[in-house]
Amino acid sequence: MSNSNYNGSDSLRAATALFVSFVLAAAMTGCGGEADPASDDSAKPAARIVNLGGTTVPDTPGEAVWLAFEREAESASGGSLDMRPLIYGQLGSEEQLLSGLRRGRIQFANLSAQVTSTVVAELALLYAPFLFDSAEEADYVYDNYLTDIYRELLAAKNLHLLTWYEIGFHSVYAKEPIIMPTDAAGKRFRVSSSLNARLFAEAIGADVIPLGFGEIVSGLQTGLIEAGENSISLYARTGIADEAPEYTQTKHAFGVSVIVADQKWWKSLDASERSILSEAFPTIDESRRLTRQQDEIDLRDPEVGIRAHDLTPEQRKDWKRATAGVTKKLIDALGGRSGEIYDVIQKGKAEFAAR
Repeated sequence: MSNSNYNGSDSLRAATALFVSFVLAAAMTGCGGEADPASDDSAKPAARIVNLGGTTVPDTPGEAVWLAFEREAESASGGSLDMRPLIYGQLGSEEQLLSGLRRGRIQFANLSAQVTSTVVAELALLYAPFLFDSAEEADYVYDNYLTDIYRELLAAKNLHLLTWYEIGFHSVYAKEPIIMPTDAAGKRFRVSSSLNARLFAEAIGADVIPLGFGEIVSGLQTGLIEAGENSISLYARTGIADEAPEYTQTKHAFGVSVIVADQKWWKSLDASERSILSEAFPTIDESRRLTRQQDEIDLRDPEVGIRAHDLTPEQRKDWKRATAGVTKKLIDALGGRSGEIYDVIQKGKAEFAAR
């Protein structure tokens, strides 16, 4: 205690008073005494605790979305839902969040599609190089073709897909500029646990170094790695840009996260609770707007210190040529419904182009 007048005797008197109060309350209960129903908190049903797991950082769109979810759900439920945002990595890495979610230890999590592909392999297909040509094209295909398919696939693994959360296009970061694919040859290149990341790095001739997201900064500092790939939102303000400020905007993979719930728990909710939680989470349009707005700010902010390199059309073609064989390898290795989903994506892209 910071109060210097609070001493041992004060502590003893307080403990004694607390004990006496407890005994009196127990005695009243034992004698059949009834409390005033109007003031009896026990008459109210206990609030349902909802643990939210994430790995966001303060002052980012990711944080804003989670905190908005907390506020809206608690307000709409009249306090019957007790939202507990453990969104700053308190529960560990994404891999640990996924494990906790599937075991019922947490109820909601924001997980990258790459990490979740360890459970639903077909999610890795979404990161195939140059699968989408623009954010607008990706939006159209996700909204009109992919949500129902992946909701079904995730449900089979006891995960309920509430919505997507945009991460943004992945590009290549490094200590020294990597402008052309040949510049990556032999570079110690960090990859995630997802197959698509490894195949991409192999295609550009890099030295593949699997490493968890939380180990990237220390890996750059020690020289274990010297390059990698990620979206601006997971690069600019996470410490990575400080160590590897060169950022070549290849925009080769459109990154998304899944906002998922433990499906067994989800089904245990009544219809009104499911409705509240579904409607309380910010819309995909809102999260897209926030992410893209922040990306533009981060690229221009001199304090962030990103040295961005835009590709010419010809340079972009070189990256496409270097990684052209990755998608087929990915589909063959993933199996399941990957081939079907790829065809659906092509249909959506054609429909988008014809609008």
